[in-house]
Amino acid sequence: MDDLTTEMNGWIRELATAVETADWNAAAALFGDPCYWRDLVLFSGTIVTVERNGIARALEDRMPGAGAAEWVLSGPARQVEDWVEAEFTVRTKRASGRGHVRLKDGKAWTFVTYQTELHDRPWAEGRNRPTGHRQGALPMRDHWADERRAETARLGHEDQPHVLVIGGGQAGMALGARLNALGLSNIVLEKRARAGDSWRDRYESLCLHDPVWYDHMPYIPFPAGWPVFTPKEKMADWLEMYARVMDLNYWTGTRAVSAVRDGDRWTVTVARAGAELVLRPRELVFATGMSGYPRVPEIAGADSFEGRQIHSTEYRSGKDHKGARAVVIGANTSAHDICHDLWEEGVPVTMIQRSSTLIARSANVVGNLLAPLYSEEALAAGISTEQADFLATTWPWAVMTDRVKPLAAKMQAQDADLHDRLRAAGFQLDNGWDGSGIPLKSARQGGGFYIDVGASDLIADGKIGLASGQPIDRIDPDAVVMEDGTRLPCDLIVYATGFGSMNQFVRDICGADVAEQVGQVWGLGSDTPKDPGPWEGELRNMWKPTAVDGLWFHGGNLAQSRHYSALLAMQLAARASI
Repeated sequence: MDDLTTEMNGWIRELATAVETADWNAAAALFGDPCYWRDLVLFSGTIVTVERNGIARALEDRMPGAGAAEWVLSGPARQVEDWVEAEFTVRTKRASGRGHVRLKDGKAWTFVTYQTELHDRPWAEGRNRPTGHRQGALPMRDHWADERRAETARLGHEDQPHVLVIGGGQAGMALGARLNALGLSNIVLEKRARAGDSWRDRYESLCLHDPVWYDHMPYIPFPAGWPVFTPKEKMADWLEMYARVMDLNYWTGTRAVSAVRDGDRWTVTVARAGAELVLRPRELVFATGMSGYPRVPEIAGADSFEGRQIHSTEYRSGKDHKGARAVVIGANTSAHDICHDLWEEGVPVTMIQRSSTLIARSANVVGNLLAPLYSEEALAAGISTEQADFLATTWPWAVMTDRVKPLAAKMQAQDADLHDRLRAAGFQLDNGWDGSGIPLKSARQGGGFYIDVGASDLIADGKIGLASGQPIDRIDPDAVVMEDGTRLPCDLIVYATGFGSMNQFVRDICGADVAEQVGQVWGLGSDTPKDPGPWEGELRNMWKPTAVDGLWFHGGNLAQSRHYSALLAMQLAARASI
């Protein structure tokens, strides 16, 4: 055993001894200043990061109840910059898990514990996979298809789901698959007619800006020949296939009307097939993405406009607007995509930028932010998708803020030529509030950036018009008028102005009191623009218990939906066992 591994093994043993003997002072002394313990369900039953001042109390409060009995270093330690890091496994009385620790001067700087499986509800996969066809001589047997039809017919009627998931996009599907693997009955509600319509019904040019290695769904990775950047139609068809082959209890054309907490259950009224039905789940999950309803600003004179006004969610294709002149209000991803599409279809278009935007070329985002963990090279180095997801959790948000700043600065330098040309065209740029780039801007406000796949050059070259640096004064019958009097004649206005909070859905379905009790969803509490304090250290209300018993949120991009669906499903299963 090399010296670094010997040092790390000694630290793990000291922690195990301190926990076993309930010597919490000795346990806390193993942590440095600053230090961060990020626990993903294993000891706390939730997702939480504890910093230096709370370490001793957190260890004392959480470790005894969990009953950690086995701490084992799972590989050699290694030197990275000014710290030593290693992974370990840990087993408690109710769950198995893994962990990661970084030591500076012999004390923990970051410490991550991560639940992987419940002892009383192991995942139905691998050695635990279901048998399927029952062998033997069974007179008058029901075959698998018969049993599946009968189960589907009972669920929501004679049998009530333990979990009701509102939202049938990638987040709801991923959670449904995880819950099935834990044997926890569930229904996923999708208001649209077909699985995948949340992608199918968007604008034609929509595609994933994240690469395929980052976007796999649970249990069924994309095929080896799947394109790097998935077009929306392929994504829609994949999700439709996924709902079917994963045996999801997936109710299309179904909308949640109201939900009231009644004792230890919810009374949820849903509209389906022209009738109302009452469901009685114990747990209610809003898997509606990270956003709420489309947001359209109130602008003086909008009612006088004689052309067409639509939100970006209603936009389909520039082919629909031949011969028109367009104005797109907004300057983040959807705005760029729509402007790009309109220009390619020969529609004159001007973008109105109301606040600064972070711009990064796609190749630089993939190469710097994702490729180390999610790429063919990472796979060749032995980093599976599951391992990549785990490693991505080992940086607490408080540490990640400073860790990504040099990388964000590097990307700015790589894109300097493009940025210079954009500034010359009048485009307002930023690199996040504090120079921390895309990862923190996404976590803090859920947007505010564009991964460039072609629109930025069109703006820099003047092919897409730009109005920036001043507010809109009014809308005339045939134009948008800026504060300085500049008129932008148009026949089409597209509001690429984003969405409200997920909390809006709670307000409509559960009522204002419940929405108020839940509070804000998403954001870290960084006290930066669009992310008011206080500091949370984790994304608010996401994938963990909220202030309302039995109410949960699940969403995010495909990677977040895949990764956190497992942690959320295990929390729901643990509550089912109480």
